[in-house]
Amino acid sequence: MSNSTLKVKTKSLPASRLAIELEIPAEKCKDSFKEALSKLSRTANLPGFRKGKVPQAVLLQQLGVKRIQASALEKLLEVSWSQALEEEAIEALCEPELIGGFETLLEKFNPDETLLVTLETDVTPTAKLKITKGLKAEAEKVAYEPKKIDDLIDQSRKQLATLIPVENRAAKKGDVAVIGFEGKFTDDNSFIEGGQSESMDVELEKGQMIPGFIEGIIGMEINEEKTIECSFPKDYPQEDAKGRKAKFEIKLKEIKTRELPKLDDAFAKQASDKNNMEELRKDLEKRLKEDANQKNQKNRHESLLKVLVEQLEIDLPQTLINQEIRALIEETARNFAQQGIDVKSTFTNELINKLMDSSKPEAIENLRKKFALNTLAKVENIQVPEDEVEEKFKEVQRELKQEQNIDLDKLKEAVMTDLLQEKLFRWLEENNEVVEKSLHKENLNPKSSSKSNSKSEKPKKTKIKT
Repeated sequence: MSNSTLKVKTKSLPASRLAIELEIPAEKCKDSFKEALSKLSRTANLPGFRKGKVPQAVLLQQLGVKRIQASALEKLLEVSWSQALEEEAIEALCEPELIGGFETLLEKFNPDETLLVTLETDVTPTAKLKITKGLKAEAEKVAYEPKKIDDLIDQSRKQLATLIPVENRAAKKGDVAVIGFEGKFTDDNSFIEGGQSESMDVELEKGQMIPGFIEGIIGMEINEEKTIECSFPKDYPQEDAKGRKAKFEIKLKEIKTRELPKLDDAFAKQASDKNNMEELRKDLEKRLKEDANQKNQKNRHESLLKVLVEQLEIDLPQTLINQEIRALIEETARNFAQQGIDVKSTFTNELINKLMDSSKPEAIENLRKKFALNTLAKVENIQVPEDEVEEKFKEVQRELKQEQNIDLDKLKEAVMTDLLQEKLFRWLEENNEVVEKSLHKENLNPKSSSKSNSKSEKPKKTKIKT
């Protein structure tokens, strides 16, 4: 081995971290110093000299040796790190950390001597499944409930009801109250953002507003004015309102009640694409049974994945955990935005820090699930044939033909991921046992074993007017 060859030693550390020790020969250090000096002499602007014509001796005197060495050392570390990754086939997940720091290394850097450097980085973790077959999982059994047919019909009747103004009585639960209101925080008497309206319809049902608001309106008479005191929940999305007490000056302007439509064939046509109540009920029954089946399959899959994850041996690196945490926070922000919440004002640094801490367990759980499934695919050689991927990919493309700006590469990757996941869960059900426990006491057979190989079913689209 030549004295000018870079020597690399690696040492595994906890949390899938790797220490890379580099022994950089003096010849490489000297070459890097000369290159840095030559580059600076071509670009430096010094009084009395044309650009690119500054003698190196003058440059050393004017800029100082340390500046040249710093430039040389930066380039030397960059090149040596890239070479080490290539030679050792290291899959680095993040930028390396220079142990001891750059300034300390610069102090002992001598272009005429061999340089010893230690860098650390997170690397792709090695995952292992202790067992993949013969596992026993426990899942909740969701039963089809015929009563839900009537519940859905009642909801639809309520949505299609005609609002009729009423007089000569107080507001009661179930009414729609038309109110004007103005809200302030009681601690500093400041106005609540979005806490004012000249006229707003409020359904007098529990959970429609913050606790105490609906209860305060019930019993009021038309044109009555009243001050309602209530508190914002501690988990309220608006950061400056969390847990604070508030008072609302309210005027009840109007009371409306719902006149429900008759349960006849005309209602069936208005509420759905069915011609009569019999067809509507049969359709609702079919969809509720499909929904129960899908929930049961989801519960079985989740229970199987849970016991599989328990068999996983892996040391997760902090880089991957941080990436997953950021993804969870970004998803939360998107959900807030879809609800009309101002993300910029809501997501303060304090809230983001809290979310990072609280999201860590979920991030770790998500990563363990991903690695468990990916490892299962490898050890059991579970793959999706290319022709199957292509067929499904074309089908999805046809469904999305009206959509614009679709990244086809990402779409195909998503299709392949979904197909592989279907195969993985099918394999898990075929090679392991799921014990289903009924949620309903009236079920005479609360436990049943299944080794199902049924395919995952996607919800079927049904036209429903709301």
